Amino acid sequence: MPERIFNFAAGPATLPYSVLEQAAKDIVNFNDKGIGLIEMSHRSKEFVAVADRTEALLRELMGIPNNYKVLFLQGGASRQFFMVPMNLLWPDRKATYLNTGTWSKKAIKEAKLFGQVEVAWSSEEQNFTSVPRDDEYTVAADSQYLYFVTNNTIYGTQYPAMPDKDALLIADMSSDILSRPVDVSRFGLIFAGAQ
Repeated sequence: MPERIFNFAAGPATLPYSVLEQAAKDIVNFNDKGIGLIEMSHRSKEFVAVADRTEALLRELMGIPNNYKVLFLQGGASRQFFMVPMNLLWPDRKATYLNTGTWSKKAIKEAKLFGQVEVAWSSEEQNFTSVPRDDEYTVAADSQYLYFVTNNTIYGTQYPAMPDKDALLIADMSSDILSRPVDVSRFGLIFAGAQ
């Protein structure tokens, strides 16, 4: 095999070779069942066991409280741009968004289809070179939630600490989930898309 190349680009990262070998083996013949993991029924006991273990490990790694649900959904993180306001933004209320890059800008556009959106802070005029400090914006009392993207790989910005606001926090953690400890109980929703 040729020397392994390390990928430091945004998106998928280089994985340990042992992980790739195990994944390749399980794709072809999962646990010597004669069928690959991606070929078997999502209702089979083998697949359900994989899904249950995956959820249990995620709960352990992130310290997800028992009163929180873990959902594995199709559609990637971009689907959450409309699913969040479709489910959480009431027609007579508003949502607060922090515009820190491409992904928050797209989320703002989608949210406007469902209700009133207040962009409380934006670094767009500075080419998204920063994220806000808590004292640089306010969240109105009648706001349904505060939406933000924790890390912007395109622009190289990341919140050093999560916002400390009296609001339902909604976070897109697609590019930095599991990279640092997070108090999940402070959030109404955390989502991340796999690439």
